[in-house]
Amino acid sequence: MISRGKAEKQQARSRRLSAALRENLKRRKAQLRGRRAGGSEDNTRSPDVSPSAPQSPDFRRNRGSD
Repeated sequence: MISRGKAEKQQARSRRLSAALRENLKRRKAQLRGRRAGGSEDNTRSPDVSPSAPQSPDFRRNRGSD
């Protein structure tokens, strides 16, 4: 049997976790809506890479000096 204090701690932890998960889901949905609307500022691709070009690793030492 779980003692009363321990059960309360577990319940409080469960509530905190649930609240954190809800907030995370809201944030991720808002980010997705922003990306779909074209308002995303944090693009992961560099601007000089075309989206249709296949990505291959670049092993050159001086990548910027072409």
